[in-house]
Amino acid sequence: MKLHELAPAPGAHRKRRRVARGTGGKGGKTAGRGTKGQLARNKVNAGFEGGQLPLTQRIPKLRGFQNPFRVSYQAVNLDDLEELGASSVSPDTLRAAGRVHDKALVKVLGRGAITRAVAVEAHAFSKRAEEAIVAAGGSATVIASPRGDRRPPARGNALANR
Repeated sequence: MKLHELAPAPGAHRKRRRVARGTGGKGGKTAGRGTKGQLARNKVNAGFEGGQLPLTQRIPKLRGFQNPFRVSYQAVNLDDLEELGASSVSPDTLRAAGRVHDKALVKVLGRGAITRAVAVEAHAFSKRAEEAIVAAGGSATVIASPRGDRRPPARGNALANR
């Protein structure tokens, strides 16, 4: 087989309909544009509403996209753990100390330093934070999300970028 012998499979390529070529075939006369008016005569930009403020400008809510299933963590740093002074830290102890919100997923980040052994339980750790905790003689344990492997429930309503 040579390059000039290649062809699409029979029936795979349909010819483009050529409209406005006379009344003899489909798409003659008005060529599928209806009768009269601006839309029949000229090109009109997509989203143009005849001078009325377009929908995209009337409803700023609909601009852009926000993932309703985003998993967001509340950050706790190493200097916060050092300040607590506890030998073991979990999301419950952080909530009791007022460091994180109720039902927040906790991620430990690496700002600051930790000088003593602390057993830390959290939903996620940054690489630097985990290394610092282990280097100080402590342990970093990842606990399961309260939803398991399920995605979080969608936030917002029908108009909230979904």
